[in-house]
Amino acid sequence: MSSSLSSLSWPAGFHVIRGQRQLFVDDQGMARIENLRRTAHRPVKKGAVIRPSGPVETALQTRSAPAWNPEREVFQLWMLTSTSLPGVGGTTYAESPDGLHWVKPILRQKEVNGSLSNNFVTVDPKLEWPANAMENVVYDPGDPDPAQRYKGFGHCFGREPIVSPDGITWKRLDVPKIPASDESNLSLDQENRTFIATVKHGGPHGRSVFLSTSSDFRSWTKPELIFHADDQDQILGREWIERRFADATLQQPALNIPSTYNVDVYNMGVFRYEGVYLGMPSMFYQTGKVGGDWPGFAGWDATSEELATYRKHGDWAGFHHVQLALSRDLRHWQRLGDRQPFLDLSRLESGAYDLATILGPSFPVVRGDELLFYYTGLKSYGGPSPVRGVDRDRGAICLAVLRRDGFLSLDADEKEGLVLTQPFLLPDGDLHLNVDAGKGSALVQVCDERGANLVGFEASEAIRFDLPDAVVRWPQRSLRELAGKKACLRIRLSRARLFSYWVG
Repeated sequence: MSSSLSSLSWPAGFHVIRGQRQLFVDDQGMARIENLRRTAHRPVKKGAVIRPSGPVETALQTRSAPAWNPEREVFQLWMLTSTSLPGVGGTTYAESPDGLHWVKPILRQKEVNGSLSNNFVTVDPKLEWPANAMENVVYDPGDPDPAQRYKGFGHCFGREPIVSPDGITWKRLDVPKIPASDESNLSLDQENRTFIATVKHGGPHGRSVFLSTSSDFRSWTKPELIFHADDQDQILGREWIERRFADATLQQPALNIPSTYNVDVYNMGVFRYEGVYLGMPSMFYQTGKVGGDWPGFAGWDATSEELATYRKHGDWAGFHHVQLALSRDLRHWQRLGDRQPFLDLSRLESGAYDLATILGPSFPVVRGDELLFYYTGLKSYGGPSPVRGVDRDRGAICLAVLRRDGFLSLDADEKEGLVLTQPFLLPDGDLHLNVDAGKGSALVQVCDERGANLVGFEASEAIRFDLPDAVVRWPQRSLRELAGKKACLRIRLSRARLFSYWVG
């Protein structure tokens, strides 16, 4: 997934904030690019980290992301949980010291199958599914009220703002619900003190993403349409569907009815990252849709209860993948990576959970030099699954890991390439590069506003390693000498890959 870049021309007004990383997800802040290509990267899958367990759990899903509790030094995660008991479901809780090894503590909040010995968490133990769902949770260390450091949404239809001191004991806020269908995501933009909720409503081509925001978690804006599938998605979607049915190594959807093919957006986590907003739209590729009178139900290997549901409501089938999108204002979005999958489904031989459904988290966890994506993987979607035993072990919380800032990079081959930034006021600090120059080199020149090299900054010491945080040095001078002055950076690459830069 790469594209060639050439010279650029951008208006003035580019600013670099001390410590904020400058990404290469688009051409913002770049004056010229030569002999470089932009490449999109996918996180590396690590498999399931939280699986169904106990006598009744059958599938785990998340629309949140792990929250780090600095006092207890544990990650905390909330999961939508399906069970083998008819009509019984809700939200369960797990925690981990390292994000890899998770435990499910006994909370004794909700009686399930005649026992309180479980990890179900609820605002009100008398509520049943879907009213007892807790869809999304964020940790808000900036709230002066310790009783409201955890914030989330309750209920599967409409979103009830709820708060907690510890992520375990919850109460409702006496505020109106946010109008929503059965999907939502939630994140906290700490830089702008804004809570970002994306909820599902109908729109162009079907399921679409609507935005509601709040500065206090009590008063929310009316949901507005910000993202939806378009005509290009329908064209590409038909190609994706046809390729899937032609590939026996991939799980085949239960229905293949070309007249009902459609692509829409199942949900989309949106989060602030290094001065931009990134979105992870989970695109749903519908491969078939039938009404309750469809005669083919008689041939399905399904229980009598399942068949009764199909014949009452009809059914549809399909599969997902997660794309990547960019915005600078939360309302105008562009796709990244040529609409290719950022998170894609696994093959049957992998033994993974994410065979048919893959839904991204609300946001990734930043841990050192990595971004951790805790996503939902399901073995089926619509109709009976061809995977044996899937009803007892259908979905899990899976982990994928990406290099920090590693969404897109500027890459050079043997022929040297360069990127020249727009002029900006240099903050006080050293220049840092996130760069893979393990097979080549990277160096930096500092220029005046016209692009002429400044004396003593004609060429930095070469970087020749894969370093997520390489400090750039010049033989005779320090970048700190130029703090508060306007300058450009010319970064030269040979057989190297540049992910970001920052001053701090």
